[in-house]
Amino acid sequence: MDEKQRYDKGMAVRRAVLGDAHVDRAEANRSALNTEFQDLITRYAWGEIWTRPGLPRHTRSLLTIMAMVALNREEELALHLRAAANNGVTRDDIKEVLLQAAIYCGVPAANSAFRLAQEVFGKNDQGTS
Repeated sequence: MDEKQRYDKGMAVRRAVLGDAHVDRAEANRSALNTEFQDLITRYAWGEIWTRPGLPRHTRSLLTIMAMVALNREEELALHLRAAANNGVTRDDIKEVLLQAAIYCGVPAANSAFRLAQEVFGKNDQGTS
């Protein structure tokens, strides 16, 4: 696969997982500073990793949530909590991942993640995500 094909496949997966609204905002915010970064994550995170056949998107979504808890990346965690449903991830699946995170990432990290998940789900339920 050449770079253009990787980018195109990555953009399709990125839109499927994160939604058009998020990707459109990211694209609209391209600048001289971040345009190469946007291309990089589209080609490699989305076009190389998320398109691999070895794991279903459901599993990749759960792994990403766990990684964001472990790294204490609240903004990215919120993004992937919102996007998880697009990959067939249920709130019960997320609850189980956050309980697992309490053991392997620490109770404070999981506590913050549960709080954020509650906030994200509340906004989704109100239609204000």
